[in-house]
Amino acid sequence: MSSAKNDDLQRIIESAQRMGVEMDEADALSWLSAITAQNQSDIQLDERTGIFGHTITLLDFDDSDLAHFRQVGKLVEFDDIPGKVETALALSGSAAQSKIQTYPGDADFFERVNIIADTKEEACVILSEILRKKALDTIKGDTYQLIEVKFGSYPFNIVTNGKLQHQGNPIAWYPEQIQAGKILGKNEKGEDCEITWEDVSHDPGWCKLDWVVADPVRKKLVNASNMLDVSWEGPDGKIVPLDGYLDSYFQEVYLDGESIHLFSKLVKHVSGDALDHYVEQLEKEVKKYVTKDPNFGKAAKRLYNIFRLTGRYSDAAFLRELFDEPTTILYQVGALIRTIDESFQPGSKIDRSTILSQADQLILGVTMALEGVKEIEIVEMLLNFRNLLAEDINRGELSSQANAVRAELVNIVNNFFYEKLTGVDSIKTYLDELQN
Repeated sequence: MSSAKNDDLQRIIESAQRMGVEMDEADALSWLSAITAQNQSDIQLDERTGIFGHTITLLDFDDSDLAHFRQVGKLVEFDDIPGKVETALALSGSAAQSKIQTYPGDADFFERVNIIADTKEEACVILSEILRKKALDTIKGDTYQLIEVKFGSYPFNIVTNGKLQHQGNPIAWYPEQIQAGKILGKNEKGEDCEITWEDVSHDPGWCKLDWVVADPVRKKLVNASNMLDVSWEGPDGKIVPLDGYLDSYFQEVYLDGESIHLFSKLVKHVSGDALDHYVEQLEKEVKKYVTKDPNFGKAAKRLYNIFRLTGRYSDAAFLRELFDEPTTILYQVGALIRTIDESFQPGSKIDRSTILSQADQLILGVTMALEGVKEIEIVEMLLNFRNLLAEDINRGELSSQANAVRAELVNIVNNFFYEKLTGVDSIKTYLDELQN
């Protein structure tokens, strides 16, 4: 490693020490040496586990939880249909970085779905059919609840569920709407109108499914999602992405080595500036999470991916250590709140005792990880929140008191990550430039 990069690392380590973030210098140097030796375009197949992905991504993946994620994958994945549909399922987000994120957030999946058809129109019909079938088959179970499906765009302005939805915005379909196959509402003239599933199937846009899943063994709730990258393969072998863009592969860990043939076929069509586009999209998300929709925990996770892919390895090393800190258990506060909100959906079959168990585990984890006045403040609020939950579960909805405590907890988590990010001069400068 060059002397300049070594100096950068020492500067980062000193900043970390000032903020109470313990950085293992030997581990950081080992990671820096490994990442600087990688080729940005390399794909690696691990024959022992049967996973594959970008070599830089695999540096951060711990396969000890692989069986668990493959089990959840059975819920979210789409089936292959010989000669018609071929798929490749991957982990993404914090689940794909389990080696560094001691307290990961959601179970995010990403699936490449390639549809073989004579025409693009036929491919869109096939997608609409398999997507609705998947949603209907997984609406509700003993350990899961479908939250929503992103599919298509509003063809005109419509007021539905008391909210104005503008033409061109992506549609979030809720379970009852998927079952009915249509969305009811009022047009701009105040007249009754509807949008059917078939109405939007010709232009599906970006597609995503979200569930809340209860793990009966771990007694924990988790948000599970599957983001689809759907492509059409015509008779001439040409690959066309149905949402207009074939996604890059810089943060996916593919769970089945046999799907590497599909992956290899598709990535040949990934744009040459895919990395630049990926970083640009991440920067837009970071800007949103530090301005319009403050969530500095999510911002920190995206910054890590930006830094590790753009050569800012010392800053990435700091964030890598930050998410391995016991104090980042605070990130789980947001995950708990999100899954609570979604498991309170009407008609949910998820065992509500799982919610209380997860709250208990989080309280215990915070007690073990934090010290001093901050620990007392957070634990008291969590205990209050947990007690309110126990009452609210019987009514089936969160009380105003629980919502107020939730807002306070979110604010504490935001402040924690804000202090850590802005405590490193180079990261603070980067954020300032991004906002300006």
